[in-house]
Amino acid sequence: MKFRALLRSSSALWTAPVWCGIVAFYFFYALHLHDSYEEVIAGPLWVAQQVAIALEYFYAFAYAITLGLATWEGGRLKQDRVWDLAPSRARWRVAVQALAPTVGAGWAILLLPVAMRLIETRLLPTPTALLPLAMGMGIVCAYAVVGCVLGHIAPRVIAAPVGAVATFYMISKTSAYSDPLWPRHVSGQLNTSVAFGEHYSAPTVLLPLLVAASVAAAVAAWWSRGPRRLPLRILATAVGLATLVLSARTASGWGVVDGPVSAGHAPARCVGTAPRVCMAETGGAVERLDDVRAEVTGSLEKLRAAGVDLTVPSTVTDGLLYERSRTRPRSTTSTWWLPLTAQAEAVGPDGGMAGVRYAVLLSSVTFPCSFPATVTSDAPTAWIINRDAVMLWAAYTVDAQTPYLRWRTGEYAQFANGPEVLAKVRERAGKGRALPTAAQRTAWFEQEKAKACRQMPKQPAGGHAATGSQGADS
Repeated sequence: MKFRALLRSSSALWTAPVWCGIVAFYFFYALHLHDSYEEVIAGPLWVAQQVAIALEYFYAFAYAITLGLATWEGGRLKQDRVWDLAPSRARWRVAVQALAPTVGAGWAILLLPVAMRLIETRLLPTPTALLPLAMGMGIVCAYAVVGCVLGHIAPRVIAAPVGAVATFYMISKTSAYSDPLWPRHVSGQLNTSVAFGEHYSAPTVLLPLLVAASVAAAVAAWWSRGPRRLPLRILATAVGLATLVLSARTASGWGVVDGPVSAGHAPARCVGTAPRVCMAETGGAVERLDDVRAEVTGSLEKLRAAGVDLTVPSTVTDGLLYERSRTRPRSTTSTWWLPLTAQAEAVGPDGGMAGVRYAVLLSSVTFPCSFPATVTSDAPTAWIINRDAVMLWAAYTVDAQTPYLRWRTGEYAQFANGPEVLAKVRERAGKGRALPTAAQRTAWFEQEKAKACRQMPKQPAGGHAATGSQGADS
């Protein structure tokens, strides 16, 4: 049968208004429900992240509609007695020809939102960014095989709609699983998010594809004919079960929404030396790179001139390049990871540069002891006053007092005497700033740091740098 005649007679064509309508509705409404078009294109834009977002709503629809249409076509092949009319032709060749429009419909449900998202964001696809799309297209083929066999063993009028609804429900509900976890990761609806600079690792996309392919192969083997069909059926079933068990065991060790990803792939642009400052090229603020470096170097110079003992890093790198803290390398004395893009894009009277100075401040000022990463509402506040007075004094030095006070005011809100704590911090920092000579101010700075450490009660410590980083990112 010619392809044009095949397409005209296929259920994929006369159901096209339904699945095209689903794609249009979910893309233009659901996909932009939380983020408007303006917010989407404002960035930061990363092609793998945008592909993952575009596919989020469409996996279940693609698989469900493919299975329903394939079931209908399989039932039609049986009803039309195609196998009796062409007994010499291989079953798989006839099935492939009949299912081509169905597979095309399933692929279109995945391809259309990805293409529209890339056009919307003006991004060019890359092979690694399209890994989830390739996975989904492969799984569509597996569902087409299962649906075709289902149409041969059950009435298509019942099996097609019931199978489609059951598939959609099964796939869409896997994201609610918490015990066991593995259905989240092997169902074919990726439950792992992709942050800026990341793409899916091979196991994340291979496991769902292998599970679907092994199940489809087992189903096809039981449907096949031939003198060696029994050994083939046993082998395909054993391989399918082994694949499912191994995949489930592997995926059970992953987090709820954290399958394996590979991070740090976004390109960066760097300027200067000692420190060399690098920002993400596609982060949306790279055009301000020279201004950002000027703020970084200026803040370091002001702090050193004020008597702060600091080590100038060789490199200051944009934290956006490793957007998620769990994948980001830890800052060292030679390399700092700061939220440069996030702060440079912040709205403020100086275009967000106060946030850049604030981030430098938090990495520059160190203490001879470690502080708790979090503070409870019943914690003693004496050491907090001394520590924050030191930080506020340094914040005034680099003109970053506004973001620092905004952050600390929020932290003080958990204390019953929060306003009183804030007033004492301001008072102590003011006394340090009012000292007549630079030497006296530096001496006060060192004394306050030591006093904060002496007054801190003994407890498990997390470190001030961790707390400061959280404030900088927020």
